[in-house]
Amino acid sequence: MDLLVNVSRDEAKGDRVEQQMKICVFHVSEGHEGLSHADVSIVVKETEVLHSCPSVAKASLLLMGIIYALNLSYPPKLKYTFEVFQKLLLELDVLKLSPKVQSLRKTLQCN
Repeated sequence: MDLLVNVSRDEAKGDRVEQQMKICVFHVSEGHEGLSHADVSIVVKETEVLHSCPSVAKASLLLMGIIYALNLSYPPKLKYTFEVFQKLLLELDVLKLSPKVQSLRKTLQCN
């Protein structure tokens, strides 16, 4: 998963081939007043599956739901990141921790 901030949609599309899962934050300017808002999108396997999320936190949770609903595997380079997010932060399936995540959990509990 990759988090892209302040990029254009064209730049994000060019980068989609390299990433299996990504959360993109696009800042959209509106009109002459210079008002802007963030458009947070989720991209899975080169396809924008969800856009206009209200926040990156909400997009992260929705991405976990998409992963479960579609029975997707975590990207190999980020499998421990996703495991920590799933098992330590969301407290889902906490009885099956990999040794690396068990070590992190013990370190966090001691401090």
